[in-house]
Amino acid sequence: MDPTFTEKKKSLKTAFFILLTYIFVFQLSALLLRLPGAQDFVLGLIDAPIKEKGSILAGWWTFIFGILSLIIIALLVMRDKNFLNIYEGKKASTTEAIGWGIIGFFMVFVGQMIGAAIEMAIGIKGGSENTANLVEVAKMAPIMVIVIAVIGPILEEFVFRRVVFGSFIQTQGFWLSAIISSVVFAAIHFEFTHILLYTICGLVFAFLYWKTKRLLTSIVAHILLNSFVSFMNLNADKLQQIMDNMPK
Repeated sequence: MDPTFTEKKKSLKTAFFILLTYIFVFQLSALLLRLPGAQDFVLGLIDAPIKEKGSILAGWWTFIFGILSLIIIALLVMRDKNFLNIYEGKKASTTEAIGWGIIGFFMVFVGQMIGAAIEMAIGIKGGSENTANLVEVAKMAPIMVIVIAVIGPILEEFVFRRVVFGSFIQTQGFWLSAIISSVVFAAIHFEFTHILLYTICGLVFAFLYWKTKRLLTSIVAHILLNSFVSFMNLNADKLQQIMDNMPK
């Protein structure tokens, strides 16, 4: 049997199991709390005011299953040494990949500003309900910041850039692969009014991965973006105070 065919088959299997891990371990793990008595039992273990227990549970639950998802994906990738080698030619060095990741953050930032301006022009209100909900959880359970800023971006880059974009780019052109993966990335956030903003992010992340041939690049850009958004939202009141106190 052709060794190349065997390697591709193995990589497809790895991609499939990574996708299953993301869906069932990370995204749908909260369904376990619907088992009779499960949620009440876990809430009973949390020493906090009743109003805060739900958010604390959400934060820690997402963190624990996010870490579990990362471990499973790491083990899957370690078993398939060619999984990340989908491009021909020389990869960017680690330094170059990180450098492009930083540049990519600013590219996404500019893209978001352009996208937001377009949304405003067609009457779409600014602000992300998804982000607002995550920030509210993070205020009660700071551990959620790690999920938003680090765990989530890493998982999403493995799924949407390597699994989705990476599978299409091997047989299709860049633009078709990037658009498909970006629209799927946008759809999974369930904010269809802001699908343009998520699609712009996805296109930039796909470009960074394609440009450097390193998934590390898009991971760095994604982590920087989510960290920046988290910081701005969690410190919105303090930042407003600073601006109000600035000499005019």
